[in-house]
Amino acid sequence: MWIPTEHEKYGVVLASFRGTVQHGLPLEIGDTVQILERCEGWYRGFILKNPNVKGIFPTNFIHLKSAHVKNKGQFETVLPVEDTVITEMTSTLRDWGAMWKQLYVKNEGDLFHRLWHVMNEILDLRRQVLVGHLTHDRMRDVKQHITARLDWGNEQLGLDLVPRREFSMVDPDEISVTELYRLMEHRHRKKDTPVPASTHHLFVHVKSLMSANIGEELEVYFHIYDGRENRPLSERFFVRLNKSGLPKSPEKTERQCTLFVDLGSSDLRKDVYIVVHIIRIGRMGAGEKKNVCSVQYRRPFGCAVVSIADLLTADSKDDHLLKVYACNTESEWFQIHENIIKKANSRYNLSGSNTGLAVALQLLHGDIEQLRREYMVLFTRGVSITRKLGFSDVIMPGEMRNDLYITLERGEFEKGGKSVARNVEITIYALDIDGQILKSQVAAGSGEPGADEYHSLVLYHNNSPRWAEQIKLPIPVDMFRGSHVRFEFRHCSTKDKGEKKLFGYSFVPLMQEDGRTLPDGIHELIIHKCEENASLADCSRYLKLPFSKANLPSNNQTLKGIKESFCITSFLCSTKLTQNGDMLDLLKWRAHPERINDSLSKLKEIDGSEIVKFLQDTLDTLFGILDESSQRYGLKVFDSLVHIINLLQDSKFQHFKPVMDTYIESHFAGALSYRDLIKVLKWYVDRIVDAEHQDHIQQVLKASEYIFKYIIQSRRLFSLATGGQHEEEFRVCIHELFMSIRFFLSQENKGISPVAQTQAVFLRTFPAVYGELLKIFTVREVAGFVRETLGSLPTTVQADCPLETVKLQCIAKTVEDQLYINPESRCLLLPVVLRLLQAHMQEQRDQVMCARILTSMLSLIKKEENGTAVSNEPVVSEEVQLIVESLLGVLLRTILEISNRPQPAGPSMRLQFQDVTGEFVACLLALLRQMSDRHYQQMLQGFSSKDDLRDFLLQIFTVFRILIRPEMFPKDWTVMRLVTNNVIITTVLYLSEALRKNFLNDKFDNKVWDSYFYLSVIFINQPCLQLESFSPSKRKKILEKYGDMRVMMGCEIFSMWQNLGEHKLNFIPAMIGPFLEVTLVPQPDLRNVMIPIFHDMMDWEQRRSGNFKQVESKLIDKLDNLMSEGKGDETYRELFNSILLKKIERETWRESGISLIATVTRLMERLLDYRDCMKLGEVDGKKIGCTVSLLNFYKTELNKEEMYIRYIHKLYDLHLKAQNYTEASYTLLLYDELLEWSDRPLREFLNYPMQSEWQRKEFLHLTIVQNFDRGKCWENGIILCRELADQYESFYDYRNLSKMRMMEASLYDKIMDQQRLEPEFFRVGFYGKKFPFFLRNKEFVCRGHDYERLEAFQQRMLNEFPHAIAMQHVNQPDQTIYQAEAQYLQIYAVTPIPESQDVLQRDGVPDNIKSFYKFNHIWRFRYDRPFHKGTKDKENEFKSLWVERTTLTLVQSLPGISRWFEVEKREVVEVSPLENAIEVIENKNLQLRTLITQCQNRQMQNINPLTMCLNGVIDAAVNGGLARYQEAFFVKDYILNHPEDGDKIGRLRELMFEQAHILEYGLAVHEKFVPQDMRPLHKKLVDQFHLMKSSLGIQEFPAYVRASPVHFTNGSPRTCRNSVPSIISPDGGRGVARRSYPAVNRYSSSSLSSQASNEVSNITGQSESSDEVFNMQPSPSTSSLSSNHSASPNVTSSAPSSARGSPQMAEKHKHSRENACLSPRERPVSAIFPNPLDPAQRAPPHQIGDATLPRSDPNLSAPDKVRPAPSSWSLDSVKVGSPYFSESVSKQLCPPVPPRPPYTVSAKNTSSQSPLPNSRSPQKTTVPPFTPSPTECQSSSLVSSSPVLSGSYSSGISSLSRCSVSEASGTELPTSDHPPPHPLAPPTTLPTSLSSGSDEPIRRENKTPPPYNVFMRDNPRRPVPLPHSLSIPPQTDPPALPPKPHQLRTGSMKLDGTSDPRVPRPRPLPRKVSQL
Repeated sequence: MWIPTEHEKYGVVLASFRGTVQHGLPLEIGDTVQILERCEGWYRGFILKNPNVKGIFPTNFIHLKSAHVKNKGQFETVLPVEDTVITEMTSTLRDWGAMWKQLYVKNEGDLFHRLWHVMNEILDLRRQVLVGHLTHDRMRDVKQHITARLDWGNEQLGLDLVPRREFSMVDPDEISVTELYRLMEHRHRKKDTPVPASTHHLFVHVKSLMSANIGEELEVYFHIYDGRENRPLSERFFVRLNKSGLPKSPEKTERQCTLFVDLGSSDLRKDVYIVVHIIRIGRMGAGEKKNVCSVQYRRPFGCAVVSIADLLTADSKDDHLLKVYACNTESEWFQIHENIIKKANSRYNLSGSNTGLAVALQLLHGDIEQLRREYMVLFTRGVSITRKLGFSDVIMPGEMRNDLYITLERGEFEKGGKSVARNVEITIYALDIDGQILKSQVAAGSGEPGADEYHSLVLYHNNSPRWAEQIKLPIPVDMFRGSHVRFEFRHCSTKDKGEKKLFGYSFVPLMQEDGRTLPDGIHELIIHKCEENASLADCSRYLKLPFSKANLPSNNQTLKGIKESFCITSFLCSTKLTQNGDMLDLLKWRAHPERINDSLSKLKEIDGSEIVKFLQDTLDTLFGILDESSQRYGLKVFDSLVHIINLLQDSKFQHFKPVMDTYIESHFAGALSYRDLIKVLKWYVDRIVDAEHQDHIQQVLKASEYIFKYIIQSRRLFSLATGGQHEEEFRVCIHELFMSIRFFLSQENKGISPVAQTQAVFLRTFPAVYGELLKIFTVREVAGFVRETLGSLPTTVQADCPLETVKLQCIAKTVEDQLYINPESRCLLLPVVLRLLQAHMQEQRDQVMCARILTSMLSLIKKEENGTAVSNEPVVSEEVQLIVESLLGVLLRTILEISNRPQPAGPSMRLQFQDVTGEFVACLLALLRQMSDRHYQQMLQGFSSKDDLRDFLLQIFTVFRILIRPEMFPKDWTVMRLVTNNVIITTVLYLSEALRKNFLNDKFDNKVWDSYFYLSVIFINQPCLQLESFSPSKRKKILEKYGDMRVMMGCEIFSMWQNLGEHKLNFIPAMIGPFLEVTLVPQPDLRNVMIPIFHDMMDWEQRRSGNFKQVESKLIDKLDNLMSEGKGDETYRELFNSILLKKIERETWRESGISLIATVTRLMERLLDYRDCMKLGEVDGKKIGCTVSLLNFYKTELNKEEMYIRYIHKLYDLHLKAQNYTEASYTLLLYDELLEWSDRPLREFLNYPMQSEWQRKEFLHLTIVQNFDRGKCWENGIILCRELADQYESFYDYRNLSKMRMMEASLYDKIMDQQRLEPEFFRVGFYGKKFPFFLRNKEFVCRGHDYERLEAFQQRMLNEFPHAIAMQHVNQPDQTIYQAEAQYLQIYAVTPIPESQDVLQRDGVPDNIKSFYKFNHIWRFRYDRPFHKGTKDKENEFKSLWVERTTLTLVQSLPGISRWFEVEKREVVEVSPLENAIEVIENKNLQLRTLITQCQNRQMQNINPLTMCLNGVIDAAVNGGLARYQEAFFVKDYILNHPEDGDKIGRLRELMFEQAHILEYGLAVHEKFVPQDMRPLHKKLVDQFHLMKSSLGIQEFPAYVRASPVHFTNGSPRTCRNSVPSIISPDGGRGVARRSYPAVNRYSSSSLSSQASNEVSNITGQSESSDEVFNMQPSPSTSSLSSNHSASPNVTSSAPSSARGSPQMAEKHKHSRENACLSPRERPVSAIFPNPLDPAQRAPPHQIGDATLPRSDPNLSAPDKVRPAPSSWSLDSVKVGSPYFSESVSKQLCPPVPPRPPYTVSAKNTSSQSPLPNSRSPQKTTVPPFTPSPTECQSSSLVSSSPVLSGSYSSGISSLSRCSVSEASGTELPTSDHPPPHPLAPPTTLPTSLSSGSDEPIRRENKTPPPYNVFMRDNPRRPVPLPHSLSIPPQTDPPALPPKPHQLRTGSMKLDGTSDPRVPRPRPLPRKVSQL
């Protein structure tokens, strides 16, 4: 049976449990579980991190922990009873764990590893805490360490700052908001600005001395030296080194390491140095032999110096190698360090190039106890302490020190009968009163223990030596009296014996007879002569002698005349001994009563350090004198006491205050002193008002705290001694004293008077008196004193009076005092405090102090509330009411004032500013949180009028909006923000009731309601309330503590909105945006509450104005902003749609409502797609396509011009980033066309400054021209240049006009000189529901990048859509694909169908110009799919080979504002086998004509291309090529079965005869130009041609062929295009040098090719022209007559993925191209099926490169730009012409039509290419540029090159047959604006009126339409006017060809439907997006 558990509530999982049993709960090791029930070895419960899933688990898997249960029962929560630090560690480590893994994923390796180490460290420390074996101090250190690590990790990971008190987290509900703020602020400040340490220490570790010639032991002395004052700052640290230069005692680290302690901040400056002196112990001369003398001397070696400032910048752990210098002359050894510091180079030099002292130096900061904790290893290992000379900046009371430092300065000695100067050594002894040598009391420095004696340096042959050696005598205090120091002088001989001879001595006593020690300073000692054998053991004999020349009696001339002398400097650093006689006189006052007056007067002159040494003795002395002679010395004793008390205020002695406190409590015995002290104090206070000089009185008042302490203690002692006698007398005295104080405080003073300053001094010390008074008086009595004293202060004083600030400081101390904490006294003091505080806050003065006072008051109230009994609640409530009445309004005004004030500039001032704001905010929040229902009611009822209440509500709503600002608190203060929000929502709920009651219906106030709604919206949208962005654990904690405050506020908004009634109209449309922002918050409950408000708004707007246009407009405007900020999601779109549709079901305006909702929903779809795309990294098609979709939506559906323009610029930026310069130009042109050439001023917008419309349009024109130039769309740039030039000309701005004309000329040059790559086009289908809305189930045509082939494009698309599946067929997908929850991509290449036929068909137009019109302004594309209809004839596949031709029409032409556009219309037609055959032969005939003409005109560098073509056609025909057509279509069965094809059969026959005729002519030309070595091949070709003729049955050409045998001018002998045809003859080549094609080696696999193919390959090494390699057409068949190879099934319908150009390569690159071998599947055979339109078939010499060059690199050499061959599997579609076919094709053959007038269908959009340098400009080469042959075809429907998959040169029917429509099918397009009635209808003939005679006038008057503009198509559904910005007046005559790109040819463009070409065009409207 399951029993609820009582104590087993919380546990940790010890082992993982799979939960395989029924109802089992899977557990992971380490999980924490809450236990609900128990049953027979099983528990039932849940894991704390997932409380929704409950289950059972074994009891033995759980380790139980004691826990505290809250809300016992169904909703109980369990908290483990453990150290709060442990709890925090556990939860924090769990949060870190997940984030730590993410660091690895994000590749943030450094933080990953650092966090790993910290986590391990915390786990280790956690174990130590859990074990519980630590001492209290150690536990404290560990916890401090843990919290520091936790804070570091939280900061690094961007987590919240945790408020702590004593290492434990605090519950924000348990403490006041003000206290919480202080904790947060303290932790924040601690994190930001560590407090600089005032005490510093230098750690020195001596490593070694590196020198080549040591050989002797060394002594190294370190000390710190002040270079400014030229004195040592510290004693010396002494290290002994052995002969190798290493420490002599390596095992004793304290002898190698020291800590120079107690350096002040002033000592860390540049002129403070570490000075090192090195002494060698050995022979007198460094170079003497070892056996000369065995005696050791201390001799100078070297010196090193380093500045302490260098250690502040260097790495603290660096080892330093100090350079060691030696002095040039030994006599200057004493000042070598000064010379090094001063850089007196002439006096010292390096002691050796390799000599250096290796030491570790490190500066440590903080007091010594802190260092002991932080550097425990250092102190446990051992380190000697080297003290400062003198006391540190702060003297500690317990410090014991008694050190006498003696420095050997200099000596003056006589020669003593020697011929040279002496080598003097001094031996120093310390002796006690009995003459015994003090053991170990002479120390050379710290580091080494003291010795019995000390031997000085020996300076060689120097009678005036200067040593500057310092020794320390740490003699105990009790041995000082009677002790002396003796100096013995010896001469050190350098002879063999090396003996030391005593010749004199000096001595100095350490203490004088009166008890004073040896005074500090220089002492010149007398040298007493003696012999070597003189006995100095009996010191009494010489102690009677004088020791110093200064002490000699005046009559002792003998000793005064002695020249010899010895100088020392002494310095005593003692806490027990004094050198001051006045001090000793005072302490011994009883021995000399007559000196008392004098001693008391001199006390003020004694140094403070001397007084504090004897503080207790001095105080005893003073009170002793007072007790004995109070009448006589009372005032002087009082003054002396004041002096001592004020001395302890000094920072140096402040630590002696506890000493005085201890004295008062334990040692003070002056029971009668209080009377005298009160009397003197009152005497001083009474004199204040009248006294002229206030200084002394101020000193007295400054000491009043301790004076009161003495008074109170004295009275207590008296009461104890007498049983409380004279109590009333004492009270009267105190009352009289306070009356005097109140009188002087009440004096009003103007400005800064002395009395005001005295008042300020008293107020500073007054709060310290409270505690003392409480020892005798009751709480109410003391509170009465304080209230009356503070109440006596003058209320009106000037603002600049310092008393104001001091007053507040006094109030602050009062509020923080123990007196105020007592409720009994607080009720008396609170009114006074509030009155003063209110006055200051209203004046906006001393705000920092006001905030501090208010903080203390409110913190205390919270503590009282938490800790007191129910009986005290009324007291607390009353206090809150008082504070609310006095300060709430002032507090709100103060916060508003501070927030609106500009922030100060300085960082320290800014911090203070933020502190003040934060403190006041915390006070406001604390006060509001303390307020109960009753307080709110009283407050709201307290307003005298509605206006006052209105002002208050506006104020508080504004303040709340300020509190919600992100900058109000640091970003990691989430705890503080949540508390703030909780207080705000609680207050708002109270105030909303007041709003409803007082400001609704007839009393409605729009401003208050508006403020309320805006506050609510801002509240909901705060980042700190967006729980979705938090970790699960943080979210859970917030929800448990506060709930979701957004939903609470949302419900309140809805409730208030419903109360508004008809007043709702006041907030429409203003509140639409804010409410929309609220609904976008991803909280389902909030959305469900708020979305219905929009229905309400629509309803009220409908009632008011009959529509809701305003609602719609505002919704749309705001949606864009909000969604671009990342708000909203797909769920919101669906919810918005469903809720509102449901709401409007029964409305009368349902239809228009549905329309609005649909529009907004569609906009959301696009905005969400746009946002998702923009999240991606690089610019890709998806981003651009999405932007285009949104841009069009804004223009066409919403008509939002500003948003439209914004997205134009976003799209422009995307294009620039992707280097799509042409598309960028078209995009910016959309904005340009919205502007006029007017002077209308335009506001500042986006990145445009304020300027006129003309200026902005000019700037746009120039930018667009620049981009067209970069994109190689120079023709488009020219149009804009002309338009700008016209503007400049109209304003007579000839300077700019000149520049514009030059720019236009440069663009023309670029057209002729630079190469443009020809792009590929690809059709892409996006199928499936997973695609973004703007792509879903749509097909597009995309313009590929430079050099991009099908495989590369397909791979790019798959990279952009990584989840997409590539479809492997070209058939239209079915509905299952459309509806699939997946992404399918269908990609294949398509062929462009140019619109601009005029330029393409015109003779003499260079290919550079034609290439632009072939690939720009393309609306239609096609691809062919060959298939067999019926049964396939295996013998002759041509009988059943049909072609399915699909034509795709786009919504906009390419190129345009995007690289891809959607397909608007598909048309599918089928081409019969016969029509296919006609096309194939026509194309082959055209190719032959082109090659023959190029050869005639010497445009080929060699004749190989023509040879190959002739060989391919003749060889294939001989081997049965044409015969297959004859078998298929000329047999009787076919003619009978297809009577309707009679004309077509005739046409096919004519084409065959025509081909034979062309071949015959071609052979004639070939014979003329063929090289000698290829004559055998030519002969073979002639023979095979005769065979071919005979196989065709041709004996003589038909009459119609002979009649016009050479009219090849426009591609066919049947259509003469020029009025004067160019006659082709073998000798008719132009007399101009031409460059010939390079041929390319190719292996033919054709079975129909004859031996000649191989022969040509063998003879020339080249078998196919470069045309063939780069211009290939896929054959429309899956089998071949000329090859055994079949195409892959994937190749069924594909456009070419090869280039269309036929580049002419530089000579140096020929070889590599000629040797390129293509596989049968890859090799192109475009020469077989030339495109009748394709001038690239004749590849001019300067047309190098292709469409694969990146636009950004114009510098690639031509051969580098050659395209790779296409892959064999690519879905290339056939490039075909317009599908106009009819049965009467043969009618076009004869008679020849009249010459064509020069007009054509208008060109539209242009392409973007990148500039290529060309070295073959006409001006720079002797070879003129190639002019296209007059035989070029100018069909309006056929396009570029015609690649096939396989097959050799043949008669035109090899491989899969040509699919492109021939010249016959589309040459004469309709010339009117109307398309043909049916795709297969025959083309209409040209009107005869447009004959050659009218050619010139028409040419002169009409202009070509701008290529980029979309104003005309052969489709009546799209009549789009030309933008006025690109309309050019038609007055000027055009130059000779090429025509100006912008001219319109009216013959093909009649906007008004009339036939008159000269009717002026009406001014068009700006272009619409729908017309793009």
